[in-house]
Formats: sequence, C-alpha cells, structure tokens
Amino acid sequence: MIIDSHCHAGKGEGLTGPWDTAAPLDKYLIRADQAGITHTVLFAAFHSDYAIANREVARIVSSHPERFFGFAFVNSVHDRGRVHKLVRQAVEEFGFVGIKLHRYDAPISREICEAARAFSLPVLYDVMSAVSVCELLAAEYPDVNFIIPHLGSFADDWKAQVALIDHLVRHPNIYTDTAGVRRFDILEQAVQRAGPRKILFGSDGPWLHPGVEFAKSVRWGCRKPTRTWFSPTIFSGWSGEPATKPLRSTSVSLKSPLSCAGSRFKRRKEATRGSNDVRERSVRNLEADHRFRNRADITRALELVRNIKLNRLNSVCPAGPAFRRRASWRNRRERSYQRRRKAA
Repeated sequence: MIIDSHCHAGKGEGLTGPWDTAAPLDKYLIRADQAGITHTVLFAAFHSDYAIANREVARIVSSHPERFFGFAFVNSVHDRGRVHKLVRQAVEEFGFVGIKLHRYDAPISREICEAARAFSLPVLYDVMSAVSVCELLAAEYPDVNFIIPHLGSFADDWKAQVALIDHLVRHPNIYTDTAGVRRFDILEQAVQRAGPRKILFGSDGPWLHPGVEFAKSVRWGCRKPTRTWFSPTIFSGWSGEPATKPLRSTSVSLKSPLSCAGSRFKRRKEATRGSNDVRERSVRNLEADHRFRNRADITRALELVRNIKLNRLNSVCPAGPAFRRRASWRNRRERSYQRRRKAA
C-alpha cells in the first residue's frame, strides 16, 4: 500500500494561480495509478470559506472511500470561533482524519491545536519556511502530531529545510513530507538523521506529477526495503466514528516506496526470465521444504503445478475457430507421437 499524503482537490474562489482556482483529479488519478499509488490524502485548494470547500472534498472522498482520506482545511482567522465545529463536522459527518492549514492564510492558533487534541487528529501545517514555530508546537502540544510539508519550505529555502531536520530529530511529534523537495541531499540527510518513519511521501498533486514525486522519493537514498514510510503513530489515539468510512490509526501503515517499487520490478523481471531460471529457483525453494525428500519428489511437484496452471489457462482461453483448429492439430500431433512410441 502506497499513500500519497499530500494532494489537493476541488475548486477555489480566487483566480491568482492554480492553488486557488481548481484542483482537478482526473489526470492525477491516471498518473497515480501508473505510479502504483493506492491511497491519497485529500484537502481543499485555497478558499474564502472552508466550510464549503471541505464539503466538496467530502463529496470527492465519499465517491471513492476505499481510496481517499480527507483532511479538514481551516483558517485560523476567518474561522475563529467555529474551528471546533468545523472539525467535529469533518470527523463525525465526513469521516476526515486530519486538519490542514497554511500560513499563507494565517498562522496556526491555539484554537486549531485544541481541536486537534480533542479529536486526536494530526495537523498538516505549511509554515512557509518559518520552521522555528515547531519548537513552540512541540513544547505546547506534545500529544498532537504535526506534519510540516515540503521539508519546511516549498520555496526551496535550504536554510529552513536544514533547520527542520533538527526539529525532526529532537521532537517525536514533528513530521514532514517529500512534496516538492528538490534538494535530494537534504532529503537524504533528513532520513539519515531523523529516520524514515518521520518522513511521509507526498506529491502536492494534482499540480505536481505524483509519478515524478514518487520516483524521486524512491531514489533519494532509502536503501532498506523493510522500512515503514507512513508512520501509524501519526494517527495515534484517534477514536472518532466517521459516517463515510471507519478508519483507525492502526490501519494506516505503509512500507517503504523502495520495497513496493522493488517488489513490482522483481515480479516483472521474474515474469520475463526464462523458464529454466524460474524452475531452478522453484527447485531451491522446494528443497528447503522438509516435505520433499529428494529431487524426484520436487520434479513431480513442479510438473503437477505446471499441469494445474495449464488446465487453468485452457479453461479461460477463448474457444474461437482458430483456437479450436490449433488445439485439434496439437491433439492429432500428440496422438501420432504416442502411436509411434508404442510401435517402437
């Protein structure tokens, strides 16, 4: 399972750029399928009324509840006094599993952090390079998980990104994602110092290509294929019962993208190898099984599996005229070969 933890959806009200105009998912879904991304976290584009925007995202999430997770977008200034109400509606009615806000709208407030604490939700907060706030968030709300996207700066501020690594190392409730990060050496340094469990895969779709972002994340240096990429502790403690779909914190877990992509490549490579190589590997695997005493037993087991596969293949092949002619010719040739063997 591969989760894209950063994607926008729906329409905005502004026309200053793609970020507040529209976030269509038609091309994103095609690209995500091609990249092997199975699940996506969605939240709204910039909007003047996030109650309307969250409702639109909830409609999109409910159209594919097995694929999408929703985050409630809030504005600490415009939504002052109703943040708790918006979050409650998002959790209990829409089935959302997190909170999203952006410093472009307004800085984070205690009201938002208190709502996140009350519903045990993670907070994805784009700090726009002001990573020093992580020190205050970690100290004031140690029981709330904060995701700082873009490694702290979408604007490629390497000073802020390097500074965020220190917060990732020191604070257990500070996380980040890979969306839009272009300095691979800093991203690799973050993994080496903070560990892969503190870094989420995100694409910032649909405006950034999820396949490109995923390929970048696979290649930047995560070399151990058994590492967990999307930490289940992000959602720890959440006990809401959403109407759209029940999602518990323990159900959100993801292997390293390297292991996912590597396993797909391995299966594709094995499918294209010669039958002799596949047979030898199968023999080695069966030799390790105590039920097979010698190589003759292994050979008989392989032949049995081969016959079963051929029977399944024949059962699903289209029995058109051309297929019947070929099958009849093969049967006649096989019978002729058997008669010559008996005569000899």
